[in-house]
Amino acid sequence: MILKEFRELRRDRRTMAMLVALPIVLLIVFGYAANFTVDEIPTAVTGERADQVEQALPEIFVVAASNDPGADPRDLLRDDVVDVAIDTSTQPPTAYLDGSSLFAAQSAGAALARAGGAVQVEILFNPGLDTSWVMVPALIGLILTFIGTIITSIGLVKERQNGTLEQLAVMPLRPWEVILGKIAPYFILAAIDMLIVTLVGVWLFDVPLAGNPWLFAAGAGLYLFVVLGLGVLISTVSQTQAQAIQLAIMMLLPQILLSGFIFPLDAMPTVIAWIGRCLPLTYFVEMSQGIFLRGAGLASLWPVFAVLVGMAVLIFTAAVLRFRRDLAPSPHRKVRAS
Repeated sequence: MILKEFRELRRDRRTMAMLVALPIVLLIVFGYAANFTVDEIPTAVTGERADQVEQALPEIFVVAASNDPGADPRDLLRDDVVDVAIDTSTQPPTAYLDGSSLFAAQSAGAALARAGGAVQVEILFNPGLDTSWVMVPALIGLILTFIGTIITSIGLVKERQNGTLEQLAVMPLRPWEVILGKIAPYFILAAIDMLIVTLVGVWLFDVPLAGNPWLFAAGAGLYLFVVLGLGVLISTVSQTQAQAIQLAIMMLLPQILLSGFIFPLDAMPTVIAWIGRCLPLTYFVEMSQGIFLRGAGLASLWPVFAVLVGMAVLIFTAAVLRFRRDLAPSPHRKVRAS
């Protein structure tokens, strides 16, 4: 029996990869990502004394923008241009910290405190630096990711195992219509879950919804379409429900740890941060925290929406092509004689 199991594992390359290669990759990638210390904080210095104050700042503050005296530091934080904006028109200068970037705000506050009161500090969007205010908007995306990816990933696989996949292939429906039909029920149910989780989070943890709720609903719906499409794509490349769940978990782990949900992207090495920038949850976290805490509008969040639209089109197209090639072979393909 032992030899038999080893032979079966040797033939199952996917399981072997999870047993051998995946732990090594996870250790290396997540070992670099697991860092709460922010070493560089994007900073803007405004006002007539900008140059003078900029030269006196500690090294942790990386000046990303110097603006004219009339620029509003609050707008720079709301639009997520920088994490710290220092207004030199006040006496002493006022440093506005973005409380929605929790770890950056904590690091900036500690660095400015060591400056001996030369700069007064004001925290915006999350004055108490409450962890729940930052986590709850991101948790909504994580819950949608779990529901959308795992539940949907077993959809077409279940059809295959039940022997009804051939019936889908011969129905007078195009591949994209079949996939859209598979996604629609999960989309509706997940949207209801999203509404419930959002309301409970706002009510139970007193998280403010400073922005437009309809804009958040649009962004969440777009993100939901992305993760549902990802689940369908996983199901098209899986032969069994176990394989589908394995792939879904492999897709979920990086999103949890590399999306900025737990560890700040600014604290990660450049290569690891770029991996995080390729994950859908990263953009949901930016969108949800921007709308909930900073009251950001579409004018500043349109790049996030554009990336989610691109991901939705790419993933849905890949799922349709994969379904057409592997699950719904062309009727013009000749059948070989046995």
